Amino acid sequence: MQAVVMAGGVGTRFWPRSRRRRPKQLLAITGTASMLRQTAERLRPLLPWERILVVAQAGHRQAIREELPELPEANLLVEPVGRNTAPAIALAAAVLQARGAAADAMVVLPADHVLRRDAEFRAVLAACARLLQQHDPLLTLGLAPQRPETGYGYIRRGELAAQVEGRDFHRVERFVEKPDPDTARALVADGRYLWNSGMFVWRVSRILAELRRHLPDLRAGLDLLIQAHGTRGWEAQLNTAYSGFPSISIDYGVMEKAAEVWVVPVDLGWSDVGSWASLAELRQPDAAGNVVPAGCLTVEARGNIVEGHGRTIVLLGVSDLIVVDAEDALLVCHRERAQQVGEIPARLARLGKESLT
Repeated sequence: MQAVVMAGGVGTRFWPRSRRRRPKQLLAITGTASMLRQTAERLRPLLPWERILVVAQAGHRQAIREELPELPEANLLVEPVGRNTAPAIALAAAVLQARGAAADAMVVLPADHVLRRDAEFRAVLAACARLLQQHDPLLTLGLAPQRPETGYGYIRRGELAAQVEGRDFHRVERFVEKPDPDTARALVADGRYLWNSGMFVWRVSRILAELRRHLPDLRAGLDLLIQAHGTRGWEAQLNTAYSGFPSISIDYGVMEKAAEVWVVPVDLGWSDVGSWASLAELRQPDAAGNVVPAGCLTVEARGNIVEGHGRTIVLLGVSDLIVVDAEDALLVCHRERAQQVGEIPARLARLGKESLT
């Protein structure tokens, strides 16, 4: 088994803590270690460092080296430019093919999600790898929906395809991308839909075949990468390949088109930590529903989320606010507007405040 951690995101919804040079996955939002570090450590009881690859942007190379000094230099794959998840996965699969790992199971994980059940996560991956010894589907991990969520994709599970170690693997009947509120409520009530976790398992050879079949603009670049791996011409060929790659997600580009896509329902204590509002699910609130750091004083305040260290923060008579105190910027917004925080860096850039983005 090989693991690929996708660490190329920016995480603008975690401004002002998240910046271009220090994106969400490099922040310790949910503990003392960065989310990237937690993701790698979650894999370590199952895999050696030599079987973990990280795909990232060029501007984050040094920060990732500092976060993961144990990661072999050759296992940090730096994209010349971000092109969404399909090209990132194609890059990693091409490298694994060139290394002779075409028959291996390939686990693909985001670098910025939280899982509270690490042992169960590893057991699921082991079951997926065992299934791939007998079958050759594209596997995705599906999560039982906790609420009608409009920010996630959904997967409709169909007939049972296989059972491995007591786990059910179902054929996927359809994908639904980020529904409106009424549709989300209907999907949850249906009972057959799962949240799309963005975590996948497949054979290296299978995903390469599907990428070539459904994204023909990737074919020439894939061949270049496989041939150039390990040679002096690698960087030049990487730039050439990426110049022709489309910007497209693996879901749109492959998963929604491929045959034999299976889903395994899992319960991993998952959160995508999609905005500051998600901290309410990850940290213990006080009696008034406030999620605040030690030293924060709340007076007749309810349902607030505060992130800040170094200064005393006092909330008096306010409700349902998000307050994030960074060294050079302060964010105050209503909890219902948390998703719109992602628009702030672009607005600041238009005002000439690039240093804050």
